[in-house]
Parts: sequence; structure tokens; C-alpha cells
Amino acid sequence: MKPVIDHIQITVKDMSVALPFYDKLMPLLGFDLEKRINAVVQAHELHVVEYIHPQLAFGINSPREPFAHETVHRRKPGALHHLAFKVESKAEVDRLAVELEKIGANIIDGPRLFPQHGSDYYAVFFKDPDGIKYEIVCSGT
Repeated sequence: MKPVIDHIQITVKDMSVALPFYDKLMPLLGFDLEKRINAVVQAHELHVVEYIHPQLAFGINSPREPFAHETVHRRKPGALHHLAFKVESKAEVDRLAVELEKIGANIIDGPRLFPQHGSDYYAVFFKDPDGIKYEIVCSGT
């Protein structure tokens, strides 16, 4: 088996806050907003927006009402710690770091080398409005 991820779904706290942010973020990562799918599944109390790319679908989901006021914490069991998107060059990491600041991403670290992950591991770490952590990384070039 070739380990390829088909799609990722992330639950956000408030779709009205998350959607404008992700509509700015996803094109930076190569997603075409014209291929975005917006759906409500009443049977599951779910509002989902999926950003479609030939290599990956990425979705944001509304929380169920009992969980809507919980705080995101990446160290809870079962939680997403962070998600990394790979780019081709350090220059691309640098360019995207500038764009991330423009769209209001909370830059946590970088862009810089992170030798604890490898001698050529160059990345920027950031969080979305809910505090979900992401990374844009280049290594091996």
C-alpha cells in the first residue's frame, strides 16, 4: 500500500470566523476556491466546507452544539497536534510566511531552520483563529 491521505476534516469552533480565514489560507496552499464545496448535513448537525485539490481534500466542520464552547487544545487525546504542508523551497516558505501574516494567521515560529527535525528542515508554524496549529515546511532542498 502507498500511504496517501485522501482528505482531512478539521472541526472548528465557529464557522462564521473560520470560513473567511480558510478562504484566504487555502488558495495560498494551492486550493482553487471555485472547487470549494459547502454543505449542511442536518442528520449529523454538520456544516462542512471542503476545499478540493487533485491531491487532497481539506474540510472544516462545525462542532456539535454540546462541544461548541470547548477550547481547542492540541495535546488532548485524539486531538490533531498540527498539520504540515510541504513546499518546494525555503523561498516558498518565506513567501508564504509573509502571506500568512497578511491574512491574520498567528505566526508561532519561523520561518527558519529547525535543526531538531533535521539539518535542512526549514519551516514556519502558525495557528488559525481557533488555535489549530499548522506548518509550512521545506526539507531536503
